[in-house]
Amino acid sequence: MKIHSPIVLSFIFLTLWLPPIAAQQYEAALDALLTEFSETTTGGTVLIAKNGSVLYRKAFGMANRELLVKMEPGHIHRIGSLTKQFTAAAILKLQEEGKLSVKEDITKYIGDYPTLGHTITIEHLLTHTSGIANYTAMPKFKGDIRRKDHTPLELINFFKDEPMDFAPGDEFKYNNSGYIILGHIIESVTGQTYGQFLEETFFQPLGMKHTGYDSSSKIIENRVPGYSWENGAYRNTAFLSMTLPYAGGSLLSTVDDLFIWNQAIMENKVLTKESKTKVRSPYLLNNGQATNYGYGLRLGQIQDSPTLKHGGTVNGFSSYAISLPREKIFIAMLTNCDCSWDIETTASKMAAVVMDSPYTFEKQKVSKKALKALQGRYSSPGGTERIIRYEDGGLVFFRKGGEKSQLIPFEAHKFQIGTSLDILVFKKDTNDFILKGLDNTVKWQRMDGKVTAFESVALPMDVLEKYLGEYRLSPKRVFKVIAEEGTLFGQMGPNKEEILPLDRERFYAKSIDAQLIFDLDADGSVVGLTIFQGKPKKALKIN
Repeated sequence: MKIHSPIVLSFIFLTLWLPPIAAQQYEAALDALLTEFSETTTGGTVLIAKNGSVLYRKAFGMANRELLVKMEPGHIHRIGSLTKQFTAAAILKLQEEGKLSVKEDITKYIGDYPTLGHTITIEHLLTHTSGIANYTAMPKFKGDIRRKDHTPLELINFFKDEPMDFAPGDEFKYNNSGYIILGHIIESVTGQTYGQFLEETFFQPLGMKHTGYDSSSKIIENRVPGYSWENGAYRNTAFLSMTLPYAGGSLLSTVDDLFIWNQAIMENKVLTKESKTKVRSPYLLNNGQATNYGYGLRLGQIQDSPTLKHGGTVNGFSSYAISLPREKIFIAMLTNCDCSWDIETTASKMAAVVMDSPYTFEKQKVSKKALKALQGRYSSPGGTERIIRYEDGGLVFFRKGGEKSQLIPFEAHKFQIGTSLDILVFKKDTNDFILKGLDNTVKWQRMDGKVTAFESVALPMDVLEKYLGEYRLSPKRVFKVIAEEGTLFGQMGPNKEEILPLDRERFYAKSIDAQLIFDLDADGSVVGLTIFQGKPKKALKIN
């Protein structure tokens, strides 16, 4: 991973920083977002560029928690599924050279692959539409298997005989197996290892001297260790052989190298304009429906501006990179914990700041009548259903039996979903709504069927105490009702949910779509309950 190109180095130096005044206008807002995000992970690095120049480059937190070493902006991280865009670029590079076609059947490269009478193309692999089983989601992908080195063909043999999820091109389903096969195809065509081909074709010519294939045994200067969050504390992440993520997630990099890569893509130094267009275009399913994925990149939006993006999570690390071609903005964030779930939200908020269009959600008062009028069942074009219900002064949004998200009004007919950047915009006349997310915009239609509002009542503590105790659902399963500081909770194992009374028999869960109906005897004593979350479950009180 060494560089031998002084021309590239001078280019990097000249485009590294914007003038201080241009950067300072955003610094306070970006610092505030980074400070908030830093509380959710161990440490990380971030780089933000606009118009080809870096305007924000910082590190936060710890690079090594045991040695108490602070993170630095140039530290090297695993980038997980950000690897996929490099794999896609490699495939397209080989196509440009006439060495393969994305329309080819994969059996050209794996003759015994069981396609079950289907044609599975390289393009299906690139776009997650192959229907091949995802090996990282298979129950047998655990334990010692995750620690052992595998060749690409051994890994393919691990999943190739699994049933297909759907016919190729019928659906989109994120799939790591497809990128394993792509890596094998690259090696078959070039006669090089996947890592060698990327090194010689992309990393060395572009001066990406801190990017390469990860190796647990190799000494790599400035590489940081990874962490996980378990049982309320950070721990060293579990070992994973980096032969397993392979062409779907085994690369290391820095925010600086990812910026170099993005610039090279933007300036057509990696691929032709035609190939770049394929990378950025939504793949069309067999029924003509567009996905929000191209070749190795997701397609989305921030404040109605198109984005190209991808995230990555691999043992000990989280990553995210996003590009806004229209505004010429690029953001890369890398953390050394696989617990950084809000990384996309933070990066997107940062992008909005640099776009001069920051997200602002100031809660507005809306009458109870107006909120209740929006209650209902709604469906998307794909048949997905969601419920909106009025509960104790506000609206909640959820799938049947699932977790609830608060709908927070911030403009007329507009609601923020929880703390996310997803927005519901209701139509005035029909009460249908548009869901504007970071991935896409989807129209939802109101369905027939009434939804009843939930408004809890206050019960004295001596009444609430009657519900406390254990309820046997099965010989090995016990549901508990407990009280903490005057609030009731339903508990199953370590999981507990606050429950609120609708009357003396009916309660509902505050955070998930679940209801409880308690059984009372003639004396008013509680003798059992029924849990309604999916199939009703009855339980007898045992103490």
